[in-house]
Amino acid sequence: MELGTFARHRRLRSSESMRRLVRETELTPSHLVYPLFVEAGLSGRQRIPSMPGQDRLGLDALAEEARDLARLGIGGVMLFGLPAAKDELGSGAWAADGVVQQAIGRLKDAAPELVVMADVCLCEYTSHGHCGPLSADGSVDNDAALPLLAETSVSLARAGADVIAPSDMMDGRVLAIRRALDAAGFTTVPILSYAAKFASGFYGPFREAADSAPAFGDRRGYQMDPANGRMALGEVVADLEQGADMVMVKPALPYLDVIRAVRERTTVPVAAYNVSGEYAMVMAAAQNGWIDLDRVVDETLTGIRRAGADIVITYHAKQWAARR
Repeated sequence: MELGTFARHRRLRSSESMRRLVRETELTPSHLVYPLFVEAGLSGRQRIPSMPGQDRLGLDALAEEARDLARLGIGGVMLFGLPAAKDELGSGAWAADGVVQQAIGRLKDAAPELVVMADVCLCEYTSHGHCGPLSADGSVDNDAALPLLAETSVSLARAGADVIAPSDMMDGRVLAIRRALDAAGFTTVPILSYAAKFASGFYGPFREAADSAPAFGDRRGYQMDPANGRMALGEVVADLEQGADMVMVKPALPYLDVIRAVRERTTVPVAAYNVSGEYAMVMAAAQNGWIDLDRVVDETLTGIRRAGADIVITYHAKQWAARR
């Protein structure tokens, strides 16, 4: 490299204004989506021990939370519900007066500019904690789950959800949901599919937060093998063919290569979920004084964006946006 060229590169690196100008990927609060856990019958907030700084919220706490998020410029929320009761089918998921259905209305009233994404899965609502009804042998009945997921999606759209986000990983669920939404008149409500959702050890704190741990077995039968990135790309393509408008990779940090590969193969918006275990590790290390929290959060979120995510779902959203 000639000296003059080297000097120009050095000036670019040393100038704050030029660093902003030449950044490969900008990150703003509007790119972030904040997960919310809403519990039926809860008043106010309840701390989630494994996720420092995160709470379960009662319906009465949602208006203030929504206004805070909007004030910070955060783009949207992802809703998870903890129902008052559970059953074998997970019928609370599609109840017209379900906890998430009620939460959607309160959020939209308080901060209509927030994009409200509603997670669609039955695991928080079933008594056994799996993502669909069970067959006689105890396995999840994929085909029996599809109409229940579709009914849940229509119920959430009817309540006012801006985006339907199925996370169950049942085969064919995107097509079933798209057909149900269209038939009910919700042709413009988009689907954000958890298309590449891996069977991960990073979900532990979430299962405490959402009270969704399976009562027996695990979810490896319908979530993806972490070693199989090519299959993940196939799942993305299949979901897009079935009618998904956006696709997600979950978790984010161990799968940055998958995020990049998905980004390079599609033009639709790509989301990545910076999941509970990733958040909990960073927070634990920071509380022990082992890392600089602000710098690590900056690198984490920027890295996910740089990999190709248009939308970053993260529990760090509020703390990061508050420093902008």
